[in-house]
Amino acid sequence: MTRKPGRKLGLTPYIHATASVHNATLGRYTEVSERCRLDEVEMGDYSYIMQDGAIWCATIGKFANIAASVRINATNHPTWRATLHHFTYRAADYFDGADMEEDFFAWRRENRVVIGHDVWIGHGATILPGVRIGNGAVIGAGAVVSKSVEPYTIVGGVPAKPIKPRFAPEVAAAMEKLAWWDWSHEQLFHALADFRTLSGEEFVLKYAS
Repeated sequence: MTRKPGRKLGLTPYIHATASVHNATLGRYTEVSERCRLDEVEMGDYSYIMQDGAIWCATIGKFANIAASVRINATNHPTWRATLHHFTYRAADYFDGADMEEDFFAWRRENRVVIGHDVWIGHGATILPGVRIGNGAVIGAGAVVSKSVEPYTIVGGVPAKPIKPRFAPEVAAAMEKLAWWDWSHEQLFHALADFRTLSGEEFVLKYAS
């Protein structure tokens, strides 16, 4: 069941009963929806992931908006080997006396995904290993992101390519400097009306001083 409208999120992360979360650190006011799978994940305050998402080996900033059916760090297979199949590196699942190939899993972990603050990842997008996504970026629905994304850039497509910037360069730079995502819960509440009504440019003009 989806979180009921009007239910307040709090200091303890909200994890749906059907979600699977292992080896993860979740911040305050975070939300993990139905049938999501998170493993080896750090997710900052106020970030959420909607239904049927899967994240492995990723660091995610604050205020991340992750839509349904998103895959983050879709793991690579050994294309240089005679077979792509995981019986080679998950051998203990198949053969008595065989072990897991720890070096292979260590190689995968070297390609951790890093996602900044206030990022929006659209429905069904896939973020490939080793990608870094800057603060304030937007990933279009269904995109396959194979290269890192600059802050405040909107990308889309397969493979994902830049579409346009969210803000003019000077506004993006001012937003980075302002770093409102580090504000206290009380500061966020007091600025709520401005978050709702001001443009990005108007917002930084008001709060950058």
